[in-house]
Amino acid sequence: MGGAVNCPSVMNILFGYIILTVFLVLVCMEPNQVEARVEPPYPPDYELKALHEIAAELGKKDWNFSENPCNNKSSWFTPPPTHGSQAINNSTVTCNCSFTNGECHIVVIYLVGQDLDGVLPPSLSKLLYIKTVVLHRNYLKGIIPHEWAALKLETLSVAMNHITGPIPGYLGNITTLKYLSLENNQFSGTIPPEFGRLVKLENLILNANYLTGKFPSSLANLSNLKELRISSNNFTGKIPNIFQSWKQLEKLEIQASGFEGPIPSSLALLHNLVELRISDLPGEGSKFPNLKNMKNMYRLMLRSCNVSGTIPDYIWEFPQVQILDLSFNKLEGNISDSESPTETQYMYLTKNSLAGHIPEWMSIRDSRYQIDLSYNNFSESHQSLSCRENLNLFQSFSGGKNLGPDNCLKNLPCSKDWYSVNINCGGGATTINGVDYEADEDLGGPAKYFPLGETWETSSTGLFWDIDVTSRDFIAQNVSILRIKNSELYTRARLSPLSLTYYFRCLANGNYTVTLHFAEIVIRDNRSYQSLGRRIFDVYVQEKLELKDFNIKNEEKGVDKAVIRKFKTVVRNKTLTIRFHWAGKGTTAIPRRGTYGPLISAISVDSDHKPQVLNAWEKNLKFVVGAVVSVLCLILVILGILWWKGYFRSKPSREQVLRGLDLQTGFFTFIQMKAATNYFDAANKIGEGGFGAVYKGVLLDGTIIAIKKLSSKSRQGDREFLNELGMISGLQHPNVVRLYGCCVEGTQLLLVYEYMENNSLAHALFGPQESRLILDWPSRQKICLDIAKGLAFLHEESSLTIVHRDIKSTNVLLDSNLNAKISDFGLAKFDEGENTHISTRIAGTIGYMAPEYALWGYLTYKADVYSFGIVALEIVAGKNNTKYRPEGDYVCLQDRALVLQQKGNLMELVDPRLGKEFNEEEAIRMAKVALLCTNSSPALRPTMSEVVNMLEGRALVPKLIMDPSIFADESRFGVLKDQFNQMQSRKSSEITPITQSSIYSSSTAWSGSSSTSVQHP
Repeated sequence: MGGAVNCPSVMNILFGYIILTVFLVLVCMEPNQVEARVEPPYPPDYELKALHEIAAELGKKDWNFSENPCNNKSSWFTPPPTHGSQAINNSTVTCNCSFTNGECHIVVIYLVGQDLDGVLPPSLSKLLYIKTVVLHRNYLKGIIPHEWAALKLETLSVAMNHITGPIPGYLGNITTLKYLSLENNQFSGTIPPEFGRLVKLENLILNANYLTGKFPSSLANLSNLKELRISSNNFTGKIPNIFQSWKQLEKLEIQASGFEGPIPSSLALLHNLVELRISDLPGEGSKFPNLKNMKNMYRLMLRSCNVSGTIPDYIWEFPQVQILDLSFNKLEGNISDSESPTETQYMYLTKNSLAGHIPEWMSIRDSRYQIDLSYNNFSESHQSLSCRENLNLFQSFSGGKNLGPDNCLKNLPCSKDWYSVNINCGGGATTINGVDYEADEDLGGPAKYFPLGETWETSSTGLFWDIDVTSRDFIAQNVSILRIKNSELYTRARLSPLSLTYYFRCLANGNYTVTLHFAEIVIRDNRSYQSLGRRIFDVYVQEKLELKDFNIKNEEKGVDKAVIRKFKTVVRNKTLTIRFHWAGKGTTAIPRRGTYGPLISAISVDSDHKPQVLNAWEKNLKFVVGAVVSVLCLILVILGILWWKGYFRSKPSREQVLRGLDLQTGFFTFIQMKAATNYFDAANKIGEGGFGAVYKGVLLDGTIIAIKKLSSKSRQGDREFLNELGMISGLQHPNVVRLYGCCVEGTQLLLVYEYMENNSLAHALFGPQESRLILDWPSRQKICLDIAKGLAFLHEESSLTIVHRDIKSTNVLLDSNLNAKISDFGLAKFDEGENTHISTRIAGTIGYMAPEYALWGYLTYKADVYSFGIVALEIVAGKNNTKYRPEGDYVCLQDRALVLQQKGNLMELVDPRLGKEFNEEEAIRMAKVALLCTNSSPALRPTMSEVVNMLEGRALVPKLIMDPSIFADESRFGVLKDQFNQMQSRKSSEITPITQSSIYSSSTAWSGSSSTSVQHP
């Protein structure tokens, strides 16, 4: 009985153990064994066959067709990179197995960084369910196949390939597209208007191609667009004004697209923008666009867009802006002291005309924040600014100075004159062929000014967008073995994302040869996507554009090759500037994101007239030579005394006198001058004066110049020639006309200036009706301010105080952008500093001369202030001071203005040609400043820096009532004229009236002018 009872129990227990064992085995089984039971089916045979064809067309040779492409554990699948990753070499084929019939179909082909060198596969059209095709970073050629037009793609990227030809219009048939990227190829022609049918499109990326023509208006239909990038192309016309159709737009990039300004006003409607990049916009400028409602702005770039005016205060209130780039514009005014953007990590205000004090909130930012204020007009701050690596103050102060407050960087005095400097840019110190190259190993940075010795300094500005900035980004390292001569110079190179300046100081003045060494050591030259990059940048020497759209790789048809370029230049004021600038052209994503911008390997600066180095024997010989020279000097002194007494005196020739001078300027040959002017063809004559004729010329390098040719009979011209060379050759200021050089050969004496396209201010205001410029009020305000800044530089900022003595509207020249520049320094004088005034022959122009100088010969810089006041009155009234007689009781324009001021009706003075299109407050202010400058007492006239502050509205104009009777009294005015006439007749042999002292103004512009220039003891 017991056995019968226990048998079933044992069997039950045994069965339980078996069940438990099976359960544990299943639980412990590896996941891939479980998944193997649910492996997805293969795609249909026609899709597998299509994959074979696609692989052959692409040149893809490593697909394993024995495995199921729909199995994500097979060799067909490697995970794609996450958003923003720099990962490459990804191969992915993805299937969708959720169809109702249980089938799997291929929906994604993702082949990135494979260096596939085939063609875009026409067989792709056989994958009927394909939704996503990503083939970027390959070396695929040919065109986009017509067969693709039948697909229902949602994402298509063939960026960073070698695809050519026009963008086919049949892409407009893929109306399911949401994402389209054709970036970094060689597409040409126009954007197809058929793209207007892609109404679901959200992302359109066409950067870095060769697209031309106008932007098709049909793209206004893309109302779902969230991202548009069309940088680095060759489009024509103005930026399309169709932003009102893209109200969902979040990212807009238009850098160096070929479009011209202005920035359309409809940009203000894009309230959802988080990223805006517009740069390198030639043509018509504009005021700062209205961005007030773009509260979500994260990255903002308006660079090199001719934007003028002030920076609106709301910019500093944007809560999320990480990058702010407003560099290389014409922005003026102050930066808000009250607002401090908390999130802005990178801020670029480079190369503007910003003034006032640097706000305190900028000076206390820590190393997380990068701020570049270089090339501006800030006043030296009373606040405590410390020089540090994240605040670039290079030439950020008024007058182009490098100065900060007392505890910040200052230029040290030069121990001697240097005649050569050699730099291994980005590399260590090395010696090549006996020449020592200095190290330049500072890591650089997004906003950094670093002095590296007595003779040179470097300023780097700009940010490599779309990458995480590291210390490696500003020095390039070669990626292959260099087999070129002097490879030490090319192993490393200095990079810049925007602008890189090498500033040389303590150089001896004179002619120099600049040698620049380049080698492309980043972009490759093979059948790989790494060879598809195009590095394009500009090179300036002494701010003259020497290389435009320079491409190192193209110059020597390859990479890792030395490219050497030499330039002739002139060093004045002992300084030389070499600047490398990226103007938005070329590619930015090959071989990786952030690959673009200038690259320089080495720089050599050598004087054409180095002092001779003496050997030991020569050094001993110098004592003997010294003794002989001393004897000769004694003889010469004796001979000089005899000559002074009149013995064997003969007049030296003009060439002997001028050749004996150490002229600190460039020299031209007379042959060059004849070639530039077509043998001084009368058709190239643009002016005539007492000094001689003025001609327009073109040098062989295309530089347009103005040549002032001395009259062969003019001894006064000799004096003015020397005076002008001595004064202007050492001056560099944006509001002083630039002197390129001179020519001294035989009886030929010429001065070579920059060419000013719009003649003189007198021509613009008073010239013949048919050729007179139409100057609106903003232009007049700017011209007046330019003159004031130029005079402030001469009086207060240049190394020696200079009194011009002949400031008048004919001596103010206008360039193509109506920038005003002071010219004609033939009568200028150096201020003797401690003297109360300069003892000098009286010289100037009636109607512009200060009374204390005209009557008593008392000359200070306040005489220029008086003359400026007259010119400012002429700008307001549009009338000549000496010819303006609206009523018989008034002697001149100044007299009329004084009476109107007393009556409280200065508005009657404003030029009626302006109509109502002018700023009344600015006009009244300018007139009051002008009258303040023409006070009969020089002590009561302001300085020119005070004038600049008043004109800019940063200082109040003092209320000062002047008595107009000095002009209204005919007898007193008659005395002034009589004194001039008497002095002219008494010294007629020494006087040469200057009928037109402007270097350019056409003689027709002054026909019948009563303004007379005089000189007398």
